[in-house]
Amino acid sequence: MIIGIGSDLTDIRRIAHSISRFGDRFLDRIFTPLERQLAEARPIWIETYARRFAAKEACAKALGGGLWRGVSFTHIEITNLRGGKPVITLYETACTRLKAKLPRGFDSRIHLTMSDDPPYAQAFVVIEAVDLARFGKNGTRHD
Repeated sequence: MIIGIGSDLTDIRRIAHSISRFGDRFLDRIFTPLERQLAEARPIWIETYARRFAAKEACAKALGGGLWRGVSFTHIEITNLRGGKPVITLYETACTRLKAKLPRGFDSRIHLTMSDDPPYAQAFVVIEAVDLARFGKNGTRHD
């Protein structure tokens, strides 16, 4: 069952301007140390930051309420699996908000896709509640 959907479109030039103007102050407020490490290792690091920014906004919308009411940008971390698939890890208030949305006996799956076509970056997030009695922790169907 889908419990949240969020999307965001971000102007890459706006992110580049914020990084240029505020530097580490902006980056530390928005991105986790791991996200910064991953972005800085890429040749198109501005686009990487913009996609991750859009993903954080989309995730916050899917959680409900956006990035306020205690959810910080750094409570939402965007990384990639070895094969490149983007994944979201939630911390602190973001994690608490997700758990509060889940029906009893359900676990969550967060689906993320990101793209860019300069000057824009886009992300789309779907949060799914999965019945543990039917699918188990590893997602294998039991019926």
